[in-house]
Amino acid sequence: MSTTNLTVADVPDTRPTPAQRAFRAEVRALLRSPVVQEEVGRIRRLPPGNEPGLLETYRLLGERGWLAPSWPERYGGRGLGHHEAAVVTEEMILAGVPDDAHVLSVDIVGRFVLDSGTDAQRARLLPALARGEQIATVLFTEPQAGSDLGRMTTRAEPDGDGAWRLYGTKVFNQKSGFADTALCAAVTVPGPMPGIGLFLLPLRSPGVTIRTLSNLTDDAFCEISIDGVRLTRDDVLGEVDDGWRMISELLVLERTGIDFHAKIRHWLDSAADAVPEDLRDRYAELDARLSAGHALAWRMVTELDAGRADPVLAAMSKWYVTEQAREVARFCLELRGREGLLTNQDRDAPDLGRVERALRYAPTLTLASGTSEVMLRTIATSHLEML
Repeated sequence: MSTTNLTVADVPDTRPTPAQRAFRAEVRALLRSPVVQEEVGRIRRLPPGNEPGLLETYRLLGERGWLAPSWPERYGGRGLGHHEAAVVTEEMILAGVPDDAHVLSVDIVGRFVLDSGTDAQRARLLPALARGEQIATVLFTEPQAGSDLGRMTTRAEPDGDGAWRLYGTKVFNQKSGFADTALCAAVTVPGPMPGIGLFLLPLRSPGVTIRTLSNLTDDAFCEISIDGVRLTRDDVLGEVDDGWRMISELLVLERTGIDFHAKIRHWLDSAADAVPEDLRDRYAELDARLSAGHALAWRMVTELDAGRADPVLAAMSKWYVTEQAREVARFCLELRGREGLLTNQDRDAPDLGRVERALRYAPTLTLASGTSEVMLRTIATSHLEML
């Protein structure tokens, strides 16, 4: 059980070094450049049913080693730290660059492979992801189980010589229509606490069917049916039955709150020009709460760079930051009025329909990477010892 002690004396110094400030300035200059902002503008004008996959911006970052800056240079990174990786994520979002494919490919799948993969798996997958030439995605969630791994039904059956055949259905997966590889979780040992394996599934394999699902966001969810796809030992990530541990450890890295904060901050800053005198106090309150969440998120990043991955602090950061989303989106609507409900397809929509989009996306932030309820339970049980 965690014994996290949140005293002032334990708060690390989160101030960036001169080299880190210079790195941010370089990344920001590229992402605010005309070539990137032209691509951002095209994406923001896409009609419903269209979404971006691989972006030229990813390639521009990748050729500089900035798309995955914390990875070793031999895999396409810069050998830097969590701080620089968080800077790239934050600056991408603040510049309006879609980050979902980057988060899935680099922050999740790439990190799994980097931490738990073989040398051959790293060499096979990581360079193309770091260069922005390929996308990878995640297949954990299922129709009847949601994200509850204990209720997972997708199964991996032994098929001789260390090979496996996968059967099952995954749902609510993003960017599967663009991805080449998926990190797929499957039951290897049935039971009340099943053994879970993680497999690197080529999505263009015979036996894989991808169906697009409708949803309220601009980025499609997919349903993936897997019917007997044969995978070899080279496609197994880590130890065959070690999926529980690997997923639990990586979720801590995913819950810094940096990406969520940047999205909410982007919404509020984009409407700042419309704040009238009588709403300035509310704006200041929201701004202060976002600043507090930003400090908490960067504390989490600093702890990771120091080798301390605290699941309680991660839960606190993720919960506090994402709970601001709906209130900020509603405040932005109040500022814009009824016109704020217009979509990017309406020529009268202010700021290309940013507020309307924020209203649709705000609830999703409290669900992604673990729901608010799960975060509160982690805090209550592992820190406060209430349950």
